[in-house]
Amino acid sequence: MNPVAAQAASSVGLEDHHDESRRAQRRADKWMIVGAALMGMWAPGLIGFPIFMRGVWLQRQALRAGLSVRPMIVTLIGYLTLIDGMLNSLGWALDLVANHTLINRVLMVGWGNMFDAGYFWHYNELWIGGAAGPGEKAYVAGLIFTVFSMRVAAAIGFLQMRRWGHQWMVVTCWMGVVIWSAYVFNMTMFADVRYAGVVFPVVGWWLYDIFYITPFLAIPYLHTVNREIFAD
Repeated sequence: MNPVAAQAASSVGLEDHHDESRRAQRRADKWMIVGAALMGMWAPGLIGFPIFMRGVWLQRQALRAGLSVRPMIVTLIGYLTLIDGMLNSLGWALDLVANHTLINRVLMVGWGNMFDAGYFWHYNELWIGGAAGPGEKAYVAGLIFTVFSMRVAAAIGFLQMRRWGHQWMVVTCWMGVVIWSAYVFNMTMFADVRYAGVVFPVVGWWLYDIFYITPFLAIPYLHTVNREIFAD
């Protein structure tokens, strides 16, 4: 085969490889997006988890087949951040604007009775309604419109391997550290309100607080990854 023909064949083979890689990533993302969306809606999370893991398995198969798909660590950090942002945005949005609906009074007050009495103590007795725990409503209103909406957008850009997604992921993860630290102090100072009489007090809080620790897990990777893998 002459050099020109060899170069043409190589070009066609590379294009086919890129097309197949793109299709494999899109196929895996369809499963993971559906699973992440269900997990971000609280109650359907048990249904969403196996769907999400099916997408992870498809991406692992594509990696083993030698296709050029997104790094697995980027996928896991991106989707975990997306789920974290959606869970908090949806839950706190219900508390902020739908606090008198039946589903919210069942879920939120039930949550308060089980884990965090800040969502049980004098619930719906403030002028704005919803949680009446000391400082809680300020967190709800402030963080919905800032950090958690920003984290969802950052996760989408990060999963698309965009430079701005990586940059905003760094910013929102450090903001998450600030939030987590302040929330721990709030929980500690008002422990007599938030943990008195609940079924699972401090142990229960640590069980669900694991999602808030995701910024700590992502920060070392975000600061050490080769930024050249993210496109402008």
